[in-house]
Amino acid sequence: MKTLRWGVLLAVGTALISGVSIFVNGLAVKQLPDPAVYTTLKNGVAALVLVGLALATVRPAQLRAVPARSWGWLAVIGVIGGSVPFLLFFTGLAQASAPSAAFIHKTLFIWVAILAVPLLGERLGLAQLGALALLLVGQALILTPAGVSWGTGETMIALATLLWAVETIVAKRLLREVPAAVVGAGRLAIGLVVLFGYLAVTGALAKVGALTGVQWGWILLTGLLLSGYVGTWFAALKRAPASLVTAILVLGAPVTAGIQALQTGAIPAPPVLTGQLLVLLAGGALVVTAIRRWRPVTAPAMAG
Repeated sequence: MKTLRWGVLLAVGTALISGVSIFVNGLAVKQLPDPAVYTTLKNGVAALVLVGLALATVRPAQLRAVPARSWGWLAVIGVIGGSVPFLLFFTGLAQASAPSAAFIHKTLFIWVAILAVPLLGERLGLAQLGALALLLVGQALILTPAGVSWGTGETMIALATLLWAVETIVAKRLLREVPAAVVGAGRLAIGLVVLFGYLAVTGALAKVGALTGVQWGWILLTGLLLSGYVGTWFAALKRAPASLVTAILVLGAPVTAGIQALQTGAIPAPPVLTGQLLVLLAGGALVVTAIRRWRPVTAPAMAG
């Protein structure tokens, strides 16, 4: 199961979950009184699911084999991946549109590719560079000029995306020594401590008791989606190059746009449809090419 092929298939699954999650979160965050409360509780649901999964699948011997320094890096991931960017992203999402949020978040592949070459030693061939360029062009076409806007919400989402790019690089190295289930559970569990601390400092904890049953339903739904996203994401990242996994994640953008089109009943403009097609073609080409290059993944030990 630890093959490049499985990593690619898991990344496709992550993209599908991401496409649905971006749309659902865009609705859910507007149903709660405070984005920080929403983010904390949603992450709490996902953390419970992933901690349970880790306890059920990771053997004690695997935990004992984890070097002490790796636990420190896991704490870093909890801060730069599992807490601060979530606060930025969902606070921004409450102010920005779902398509804009999806577009900004899907530029993650660009920043990861830029960082992965010097920091992870990954190589980008001409074919992959061409596919990445098509993905970028497709994304630009999806967000039509008339819909382009930039405000505080978009800035927060951009900062969150940059933090997640750095987290991806750190996590890719950490996954060489730590099981993916532990990294996923630790990311959200450690991040949850930071998030609850933020609520306590800002006095927002009191809002939790005032939530309605409908609001808790949104929290449960998005928390389950997040657990699926994080679980498949780290499993894919353990098996495939970071630049490839994040590029495949862009396939979630057409999913988000498609759901929104079904909701509104509006047919996208020709440039938008062209952009969606380019994203699907480029992402599909990356998936097919990677699967054809199927090979077992062997990861060297993490440097001290």
